[in-house]
Amino acid sequence: MDPYVVLAATAAAWDRVADRLTGPPRDTLTALLSVVRRRGAAETERRAAAEEAAALLVRRFPEEFGGAAGPQGRFAGGDPVGPDNAPDTEPHPSYRGFSAEDLAVLLTDGHRMVGPVLGPVRERLLAAPAWDADALTRLGGDPGQPGLIRLPGAGGRPRLPRFQFTAAGAARPVVIEVNTHLAADRDPWGAADWWLSENAWLGARPARLLGTDRDRRLADTARLLMEEG
Repeated sequence: MDPYVVLAATAAAWDRVADRLTGPPRDTLTALLSVVRRRGAAETERRAAAEEAAALLVRRFPEEFGGAAGPQGRFAGGDPVGPDNAPDTEPHPSYRGFSAEDLAVLLTDGHRMVGPVLGPVRERLLAAPAWDADALTRLGGDPGQPGLIRLPGAGGRPRLPRFQFTAAGAARPVVIEVNTHLAADRDPWGAADWWLSENAWLGARPARLLGTDRDRRLADTARLLMEEG
């Protein structure tokens, strides 16, 4: 079985295996996955780490993968491109919409925005322009200010979407107000998705209306959304 499929299948089975992946094996897997997801690393280096990680998982969970030979496990014969037999568009094979990157997210990033539904949302939101805490501090902003959206990126490091700030790094008051309505402290992904998705009530992505004469409508719309929800 392709090592990337083993990693993806483990992400798909996370609810079954997470509690049994502890101690040194978990630490070793975390270190190997940091190599697998490292941007700019040679593919040979990433694949070697993926193969070592997959071998660890096959040994740890023989009931899932059928042991070293792998013919009788739960995933034996599984379709690496997902339930619809659609061509795999990931750089590495996936399993039922889960990827090796999803396993890294589950292990190190501290959230569960993974899989065929939430994974693409995670990727889209993390691809939006954002500051890390150090860069925002150098600009003169306060990454710890209450009311800001902080999305956990690779390794759990916070990424603060840039639409929240002025060019000088100050948090926009209307953003703080809206984020409070959206409970961004409890659901930063949902709040970020609201700002960065087309909104039928506003006729635009809310983030595009910042700094315009429609600022007030942003807060009112967010408040009404939460009241109706």
